[in-house]
Amino acid sequence: MASQPFTIKWGILATGGIAQTFTKDLLTNPACRDVHDVAHKVVAVASSSSKASAESFLEKVKAPAGAKAYGSYAELVNDPDVEIVYVATPHSHHFQNAMLALEAGKNVLCEKALTVNAAQARKLVETAKAKNLFFMEAVWTRYFPLSIKLREMVSSGLIGPVYRVIADNSVGNDGPNGTLTFPNEHRMVNPDLAGGALLDLGIYSLTWLFQFLYHLQPEAEKEPPRTIAAMNKYSTGADEMTNIILQFSKHKSMGVAMTGLRVPTDIDGHNSAGPAIKIQGPKGEIQVMGPAYRPLQYRIVKPDSSGNVEVVDCPIPKDPATNWGHGMFWEADECARCIRDGKKESATLPWSESIVIMEVMEEALKQGGIKYPEVITTDVFDPKSPLNTGGK
Repeated sequence: MASQPFTIKWGILATGGIAQTFTKDLLTNPACRDVHDVAHKVVAVASSSSKASAESFLEKVKAPAGAKAYGSYAELVNDPDVEIVYVATPHSHHFQNAMLALEAGKNVLCEKALTVNAAQARKLVETAKAKNLFFMEAVWTRYFPLSIKLREMVSSGLIGPVYRVIADNSVGNDGPNGTLTFPNEHRMVNPDLAGGALLDLGIYSLTWLFQFLYHLQPEAEKEPPRTIAAMNKYSTGADEMTNIILQFSKHKSMGVAMTGLRVPTDIDGHNSAGPAIKIQGPKGEIQVMGPAYRPLQYRIVKPDSSGNVEVVDCPIPKDPATNWGHGMFWEADECARCIRDGKKESATLPWSESIVIMEVMEEALKQGGIKYPEVITTDVFDPKSPLNTGGK
């Protein structure tokens, strides 16, 4: 008889769109994605505004009976049934919210971008280490079978050493008279929520650079990049377009990460404009069709291909019972396996790498002259911070 899967019990901190998508993925049958060793149980959700909001969330995601609704984050992180907390607030809140959970002795999966600056990221890692807890940044794309396959192909030498990666993750929200179609208070452009293209969208462009130019470097030869950035500021003070060049001089490689809010990567929604990501070596090029955060196809172009490009589709499996499957379940499976095996960090996105990526983004924001309010940039944990209490 097959052994029972290891089941991890989740608490969901926040009730917005990303929390709903993630929770619906948790509730799919793992067998639909050929996963049989781990499983997930949603035991609680919290809204910082009201218990009613949390109850509404549980209804929307069709959570199982018995899942608890809380009207405060403090109640969630102190629930003894919760084994891991998924932090799904805006990145402005990540540091305080993740610290709240870690200080309560909970394992944490924290949405990307991990924090607003590198000091906050270091503090989270130090806290997780000191308390012997599992902690991971939720860069879901890294856990896609497509991403794993491409890292394996590059490691095998398929295209030779990767000398250049070009990645774009941009949206088309150009408005009249220099405006964007986002209201000024929207999290995409609101500096109070650490808004801007880089932290929300550009993290994915950087993810593709880091997977192939940094992550696959041998540990003994790890080389953090030199960062050169240019930013256009929006009227709110957030970045509306950002381009970053990363230089890994010892490895003779460079990456170009692009992001913006006016011109989309995929102009017609059918990838007619070509790949969002190009991974280039002397023996070939791997092209990843966008969006960069949820790719479903890659192509391999070889010097001797005579115009015949290998095209590989990687659809995301759906649970036939609900007709749902977004792709966030793979990072959840990673969390369950790490906790089952006593690991405190994921080898696919180690703490040290999350910190280096945060250092790159902080340097880019500095070069672009972007400043955020003290309440969201401080690395001093405050359980009573308005970011933890919802201002109550």
